[in-house]
Amino acid sequence: MDKSSIIGVILAAIAIGVGMVFKGVSPVVLLNPAALLIIILGTIASVVIAFPGSELKKVPKLFGILFKEQKMMTPQEVITLFTGWAELARKEGLLALESKTNEIEEPFLKNGLSLAIDGQTADYIRDVLNEELSAMEDRHQVGAGIFTQAGTYAPTLGVLGAVIGLIAALSDMSDTDALGHAISAAFVATLMGIFTGYVLWHPFANKLKRKSKQEVKVKEMMIEGVLSILEGEAPRVLEQKLASYLPTDEKKKLLEEGVEANG
Repeated sequence: MDKSSIIGVILAAIAIGVGMVFKGVSPVVLLNPAALLIIILGTIASVVIAFPGSELKKVPKLFGILFKEQKMMTPQEVITLFTGWAELARKEGLLALESKTNEIEEPFLKNGLSLAIDGQTADYIRDVLNEELSAMEDRHQVGAGIFTQAGTYAPTLGVLGAVIGLIAALSDMSDTDALGHAISAAFVATLMGIFTGYVLWHPFANKLKRKSKQEVKVKEMMIEGVLSILEGEAPRVLEQKLASYLPTDEKKKLLEEGVEANG
């Protein structure tokens, strides 16, 4: 479970609800069927128009990515794994890693190591894995783009909802009390449009982009690791190369631990 996504949504709801109470507005006003219809259904309709069905059917999976922790190797785990493989390959040869392919759950890594064991050239392996990585990035961009577009449409639909509400309110100005209530209710759609657009959809898109970037980094490390093993690089050299993908403090700590282990 991705706690940050859940906590963020809860905090956003609390901020709006408590903020309205402090301003003397009852949160009950949000239970406006017309506003909900315009914002929620209108946003869905806009997104459906903007994207083909083959991409929209992945939306439930995208919500799963947002609210679940991805089963993905960490950069540190990748470094540890490849350092061990490099040591084994230098001692017993590249074919000694063939038995390791059955233990790998990550398809991308398994494919790369299998290509190396099969005797493919470094250029061929790099091209194949980079094409696969590029295709994955394209898929991720489409997913984030759906939420980005929803975040763009929702606030505008909120304005549309307010205009519709004002038309209805101003159609009868004989009762000033009712008029004031109708005008305030008209702006509920604007509130909901801005809230969903800038507190939900745009942040969701950013979260997907961040998770994609993390996955790309891990897979880039895997590509470099496979090619380094293929070239017969020493475990320490491979470790230093892959450590370059880490933040400075983590890189320094990892290399210091490696020096102590070797010393």
